Amino acid sequence: MHTIDITDPLLHGHAELERTAHGVRVHRLPAWLRRLWPEPRLMAMEQQPAGVRLVLDTDARALDLTLRSARAAFPTAERPRGVLDVVIDGEAVSHDVLTGGTLVINDPSTGESSFSPGPAHTSRIELRPGTHRVELWLPYSEGILLDSLRAEADTGTGRPLVRPVAPSGPRWVHHGSSISHGSNAATPLGTWPVRAARAVGADLRNLGFGGSALVDAPVAQVIRDAPADVISLKLGINLVGGDIMRRRALVPAMHGFLDTIRQGHPDTPLVLVSPLHCSLFEGTPGPSALDPHALARGEIRFMSTGDPADLAGGRLDLPAVREVLAEVCAAREDPQLHHIDGLDLYGAQDEAELPLPDALHPGPEAHARIAERFVERVFADGGAFAQHGAPA
Repeated sequence: MHTIDITDPLLHGHAELERTAHGVRVHRLPAWLRRLWPEPRLMAMEQQPAGVRLVLDTDARALDLTLRSARAAFPTAERPRGVLDVVIDGEAVSHDVLTGGTLVINDPSTGESSFSPGPAHTSRIELRPGTHRVELWLPYSEGILLDSLRAEADTGTGRPLVRPVAPSGPRWVHHGSSISHGSNAATPLGTWPVRAARAVGADLRNLGFGGSALVDAPVAQVIRDAPADVISLKLGINLVGGDIMRRRALVPAMHGFLDTIRQGHPDTPLVLVSPLHCSLFEGTPGPSALDPHALARGEIRFMSTGDPADLAGGRLDLPAVREVLAEVCAAREDPQLHHIDGLDLYGAQDEAELPLPDALHPGPEAHARIAERFVERVFADGGAFAQHGAPA
């Protein structure tokens, strides 16, 4: 087996790599932001490589990717394990469920955490003779360290056994909440941004961060500085679920967020998507919380703890956020800024037909529906990204 150095050109959809004593950590946010503003939740989410993939051409007969993972759970409930998706010559061929890794158990009743280390996981990819393009889509739901990449060959070809592939297609930067991050999708390829990107051949950089799409100025600066042909923002659910902002603060915050992005992308098509339907917050403000009765049954479900009477004082529910985002878009003299009502992607009837498994995040079928509708409304003829929407 030949050991392959894991370098930036082998990966797509990331900000940078960090070499550690235990492997290469993939970051979706740059070092300057992590240094100046190490907010714990955001730092945990940016280390989960949603939308990040190794892309390479190879003449190898087999590849072994060894990685170390870290995942969070509760004393009585745990989410499904992360998955590595393997695509060979454009076709998804396997979904490898992770084993081992470090388990972090967070006890919501005490606020304490315990750690149980486990072994590394190796995914083996067998290849037929010849040259193949291989994409290894990393798990979106667990922290990952890339331990090693090894390639097996029968004979030498006179060229590197593994060769990086330059990104192609329109550069799409997307920022959103845990739904954009991937929550409750079955695999990395099943998350709605990845589905949409693959449908149109876009080079996706996914800045979806679970619980952390909060109109934060540093994130706007990252988007400002990122190469992009098209940009989309899906905002709102975390503002309500975190109960961090009132209507009075949201309006100027949104204008400031958009102003910062426009400093680097004055004419780039930009789509602002308001929240999808979620019964928890349709008429009820946040904050959200874990349902303790569900946890006692070994289930993870969410609930709202807000009081509808507080809406009159400017507290936010999802309809209020949708109204604000529509007003902000209408007020700005920006022909390249487009508003999409999130209810057009996943509305009340969709929630009735495809319920949110944990009352907050869509399941695999709903991710597929959201992706299909996003492509139809945004990348298809007449959409904001139509010039970049040729099918892959």
